[in-house]
Amino acid sequence: MLRVSAEVTSSEVDLQAINGDADSAAVGIEFGAQLMRFGEAVAMRSQDLPQRRTELLEAAGAAALVDAAGVAANFQRMVRIADAIGIPIDDMQAELGRNVRAELGIERFPSARNSLG
Repeated sequence: MLRVSAEVTSSEVDLQAINGDADSAAVGIEFGAQLMRFGEAVAMRSQDLPQRRTELLEAAGAAALVDAAGVAANFQRMVRIADAIGIPIDDMQAELGRNVRAELGIERFPSARNSLG
C-alpha cells in the first residue's frame, strides 16, 4: 500500500524501511525514522516503547504521536480480526506482490510459509 500511495502522490519512499532501516524510513516521510521505531515498538510490544513514544513526541509533536498511536492500534485491531475469522489475503501470486516480497526478502520469515503459495 505504501508503494502504491507513493506512486499516486509522486512521492519518493524506500520500502527497505519495512525491514527496519532508519535511513530508508526517512526517505520521503517526515519523521519517518521516528515513526518506524515507534511502530516497531508497538507491534513488538517492546520494552523501549516509552522511549520511542517520547522520541516521536519530541520530534513530531503531540498531534503526530496521537495519530501514529491511533493508526498503530487500528492496524493491530484489523490484523487480529482478519486472523481470527480467516479473511483471505490478496492473491499472493500477483506480480506486484511477488516483486515487493522479493525486494523486501519476505520469504526469509518463518511465518511466510503460512501465506505463500
